[in-house]
Amino acid sequence: MNTLPRTPPIAEQVALVTGANAGMGLATTGALLAAGYRVAATDLRTEQVATRHADALAAGRLLCLTMDVSDIDAVRAACDQIEAQWNRIDVCVNNAGFLQYADCEQTTPELWHKTLRINLDGVFYVSQRVAPGMKSRGFGRIVNVSSYGAKTGGLAPLPAYAASKGAVISLTFSFARQYAAFGVTCNALAPTFVKTQMLTEQVSAERQAQLQEMIPVHRFCELEEFAHAVLFLAHPLSGFITGEVLDLNGGLQFD
Repeated sequence: MNTLPRTPPIAEQVALVTGANAGMGLATTGALLAAGYRVAATDLRTEQVATRHADALAAGRLLCLTMDVSDIDAVRAACDQIEAQWNRIDVCVNNAGFLQYADCEQTTPELWHKTLRINLDGVFYVSQRVAPGMKSRGFGRIVNVSSYGAKTGGLAPLPAYAASKGAVISLTFSFARQYAAFGVTCNALAPTFVKTQMLTEQVSAERQAQLQEMIPVHRFCELEEFAHAVLFLAHPLSGFITGEVLDLNGGLQFD
């Protein structure tokens, strides 16, 4: 006898993606649209995602909203608008993030607090806003973007970033435990180096080559591979996976 809980068809589901205007968020938005989801793409600016997916925008399958995840009022207002448009949020991808390379001595109080506001407070604000609706409908998927640095402190010391992403993992466990009985899962992805503009602009070509040599597969994670992992955790058939951290590290281990 099949005891799988009933879940809404993907075509009826609404996915919220934060940090959707570039990099991993932009790739995730495209993958979700291709899979049949309706997508609310949020970021500080949204012109790139709107242009990239103009057809979906015109067809009413994409909603682009400006939202600062570190501003709780902005988060609530954007989620209210999504629900006014589509009456639900089934999948939440907490992707918005901030990284500035600074070691333990270089990290200023301002940088510390800015990093935690975006990378940690933002995940909490968005998750806290969407989880009750998922609970009431008996279905939901929250996918948080953590980092390899959460487990290692970073191959180069990054105290603010690593601490924020480590806290995201703990937050993932808390939401997973509270909502598991209601058909809502919460998992995290911990990528090492994804081929994003953030990486290519802040890391020299020489250092990129060194990092690729350290990774057993000798390359960085492609954006499409990251988005595929999001789709896996968001899928209705991933309902038996919650409170987990999926590593995307190309075989890289921390000694």
